[in-house]
Amino acid sequence: MGKHMKTVRWGILGTGGIARKFAEALSLLPDAQIVAVGSRTKAAADDFGNTWKIPRRYGSYLELANDPETDVIYIATIHTLHRENCLDCLEAGKAVLCEKPFTINAAQAAEVISLARQKKIFLMEAMWTRYFPVFGKVRELLAADALGEIRLVQADFAFRPAYDPKGRLYNPELGGGALMDIGVYPVSLASMIFGESPRRILSSAVVGRTGVDEQAAVIFEYPGGRQASLTFSFQYASPLEANIIGTEGRIRIESPWWYPRALTIVRPGREDERISLPYLGNGYTHEAVEVMECLRERKTESGRMPLEETLRIMQTLDAIRSDWGVKYPGD
Repeated sequence: MGKHMKTVRWGILGTGGIARKFAEALSLLPDAQIVAVGSRTKAAADDFGNTWKIPRRYGSYLELANDPETDVIYIATIHTLHRENCLDCLEAGKAVLCEKPFTINAAQAAEVISLARQKKIFLMEAMWTRYFPVFGKVRELLAADALGEIRLVQADFAFRPAYDPKGRLYNPELGGGALMDIGVYPVSLASMIFGESPRRILSSAVVGRTGVDEQAAVIFEYPGGRQASLTFSFQYASPLEANIIGTEGRIRIESPWWYPRALTIVRPGREDERISLPYLGNGYTHEAVEVMECLRERKTESGRMPLEETLRIMQTLDAIRSDWGVKYPGD
């Protein structure tokens, strides 16, 4: 590996807030270079390009997908565009890192994954939380059975955004709702810890006047009576903590757990052990590093976020939503 490996040339598709954060993260990596950006308008692409000194700017997503000098494209558009954007990039032979939620439903996810596999092209869901040093440590502790048998995963993610019925968070046409925006984090955490889909899902949601979920509590039941208890909401601000609880102790991932700097291991009869594991830059750096390592090793997917698991998570999100009667275009 190391610095002798060639620079990875990135394209950024979309120019919103998360695209800006990702560009900032890439600017910290000497072996990454942003060579192209695509937006819905040339003006937006130029504006973004000027900020990050990006040589090629396109006024459409499709033109960026077909840029011949790009190795991998980061997709940072709204949920409802992910399928089309992924398919365009894969058709053009580009590796893809796509923001969460991966698509709007499992059928779309299956279509995107199938094309990547058919063309043997790298594809990964940008569930950035997975790549943080704290979660590397969590995986290590679980592999060593440090907590005995895991019985419960508890996680909350809630904040109060400004109410805008036409905006991305509240508009069903744009895949709005707390589940798709922030609920996907605790759902993905439970999936990472238990390594399988829940056998049974119980949930209660508050569906608001625009027809999307604004608050929910979800319980997953797994074989052997293991459970996950997850809450997410736009109606209140929560402590933003996660606990992974086993028969011999628990790990508390400190707030905000989805953007973590530290964890504490709590075991009966022993002193609590706090481990501080800061992230690089703004945290998006770690998923970019993972992508570049996979590309250098000629992998078509990441072992930390396998495509089968991304598909399972989308199936779980579909199952939760169907109980609530929340529908999106493309369902």
